[in-house]
Amino acid sequence: MSARRPMLRQLLLVCLLCLLGSALRAEPQSARDWQPAVQQLFPSATRLIEKQGTPPVYQAFQLDQLLGYAFESTDYSSLQGFSGKPIRLLIGMTPEGKLTGVTVLEHHEPVFLHGLGEQALFDFADQYAGRNIATPIVVGSTHGGSVDGDAVGYIDGVSKATVSVVILNETVLQSAMTVARALLPDFAQGPQAVARPELFEPLDWQQLLTRGLLQHWQLDTPTVEAALGSSLNLYPDFSDTTERPFSELYFAYLNTPITGRNLLGDDTFSQLQDELLPGEQALLVLSRGQYPHVPEDFIPATAPSRINLLQHGKAIELHDMNFNNGILLPLLAAPPGDWRANIFRIKTHAAFNPVEPAALQLNVTLRRNPLSEQQSHFEQALTLEPELFELQEASAVAAPTPIWLQMWQQRAWQIGALLLSLALVTALFIYQQRVSRHARGFHLLRAGFLLFTLLFIGFYAQGQLSVVNIFTLLLAIWHDFDITVFLMDPVIFILWTFTFISLFLWGRGLFCGWLCPFGALQEMVSWLAKKLHLRQWKISERWHHRLQWLKYLILIGLVPTAFYSLTLAERLAEVEPFKTSITLVFVRSWPFVLYAVLLLGIGLFVHKFYCRYVCPLGAGLAILGRLRLFSWLTRIDACGKPCQHCHNKCEIGAIKRSGTIDYDECIQCLECIVILNNEDQCVAQISARKKAERAKRADNIIVSDWMPQR
Repeated sequence: MSARRPMLRQLLLVCLLCLLGSALRAEPQSARDWQPAVQQLFPSATRLIEKQGTPPVYQAFQLDQLLGYAFESTDYSSLQGFSGKPIRLLIGMTPEGKLTGVTVLEHHEPVFLHGLGEQALFDFADQYAGRNIATPIVVGSTHGGSVDGDAVGYIDGVSKATVSVVILNETVLQSAMTVARALLPDFAQGPQAVARPELFEPLDWQQLLTRGLLQHWQLDTPTVEAALGSSLNLYPDFSDTTERPFSELYFAYLNTPITGRNLLGDDTFSQLQDELLPGEQALLVLSRGQYPHVPEDFIPATAPSRINLLQHGKAIELHDMNFNNGILLPLLAAPPGDWRANIFRIKTHAAFNPVEPAALQLNVTLRRNPLSEQQSHFEQALTLEPELFELQEASAVAAPTPIWLQMWQQRAWQIGALLLSLALVTALFIYQQRVSRHARGFHLLRAGFLLFTLLFIGFYAQGQLSVVNIFTLLLAIWHDFDITVFLMDPVIFILWTFTFISLFLWGRGLFCGWLCPFGALQEMVSWLAKKLHLRQWKISERWHHRLQWLKYLILIGLVPTAFYSLTLAERLAEVEPFKTSITLVFVRSWPFVLYAVLLLGIGLFVHKFYCRYVCPLGAGLAILGRLRLFSWLTRIDACGKPCQHCHNKCEIGAIKRSGTIDYDECIQCLECIVILNNEDQCVAQISARKKAERAKRADNIIVSDWMPQR
């Protein structure tokens, strides 16, 4: 062992230096000279004017011709990224509302900084060049339909970074629309109409139709065929032209009480008002027929591809609220039929004015075969009574949208599965004495749970907690705390909440031993080592106690660095191999992969080497775990004196020779409880059994001596 130690330390040092060098080389430039950055957005510009005016913008000219404006997103949007810091962008836009490009000036998104790499973020931002903000820009293919018409512009998302790119997209749209409404004539916004809450009278479905508060639109087959220039019989999915209309729709603007209260009822209307953010509006759409307003595979809480609003010749994106979990029809007195119903959110930055001319647009895309499709768009006027509104001056800055709610809705089943698993492990800890009596069954249960942790929580749901999350929390507390930052990722939020509570009950071990995907991966490496009969390196107790302090030193170095430079701290946090092994499944540049593989390789010979000696997250949890309420792992008088069985069997080295448990290091695998409840392993039970057997034999001898001989 003595010959191996210097070699092992040298190998770890070289790998860490390579890792650190790679991280520091990728350090972004946070403060950039504005002129080269603006020139890149307007390459033909001959004159640039520094940021000035209200709203503050840079101006780019070619001689005396205005090419457009450049502006920094932090001047217009307060949306925070997943890191808790805004994504700072430089956005270029022509006087016609066309984006010339989006440049990322500064960001702290962990998934890009020490996960996917920043190039993935830059490639995403490059997609905005040439897009017109008059057309809604939607990220990815999660809009809930298979129809991609030119009324909505879709840009590719980034796998494993959904939250960050959605926030970036919202930041671009909020900033660009604010500048456009202030400086571009085609986007000028007059006084905003707000529903008057006191105007209400009871009306039924038919009366709402008569007043025009609820509008009916039926699109018949001949109209569609005329627009397409071909018969619907040519389209396999739309050949039934006899019994059903092509599309029949009802739609209504819900912010006015006379419409919303009559359609939804008082309680449901109040619930809707609570879910809408200031400045947001809601539109109800029902449809049936061959081509309803959403397809069968529509994903709730996403943007529909088949419909959108039009106002002033510009399309406005609608976003499904998944209101009342999508169960709307029982609330409505709609005519009998196979209806589909949704309430759609009109976001604040869209600046939709309900008293100005508008229309509902149905985007029709029909496929003859996988290689051929035809598109057409149909409009129906949306008219509302001006008397139902009062005019207010528009706010210059749009309110942030509740992106966190969208994330929770989209990941509902993952949340359910995670909560069930947390309930299971909680029950297991509460009833640990009963469960541990069946050693084989317990070991199978633990092995199955660790597989679930690695495959579902880690690889699929991306629920690997990190010391970077601690940075984010501390900085949020230090500055202006906003819980919505942490709600952006529901799986991480639930895991952190559960882990935090469990720290004060049982200490760090519940997370480290059961819910950490990388910890589960190390455990499986240990299983492999046993199958291969690899000889384990025995670390002396003296060196074991010294090496335990390493993870605390790493934590002490990382936390102050986060207050000095969050970006630098995120780079140094690459000491954690979690993003390489769990988030990216080892698809990364070689220094990171080498480092992660080296740690796992050492784990073949030293049980859970990284957990025991390197993990700064484990160190932070251990510090908080000292506030636990219970030292709940059972000990008996024989533990340590004379029995050393648990001490010898504890692979993590958390049971001292005295028999006491070091809860700062214990991962609560419960193996010691299994031993205590196993009469073939626990010395106390073995001794008691032997005494009982000796006593029984002695009684038998006495009885046999007393009985008369025949």
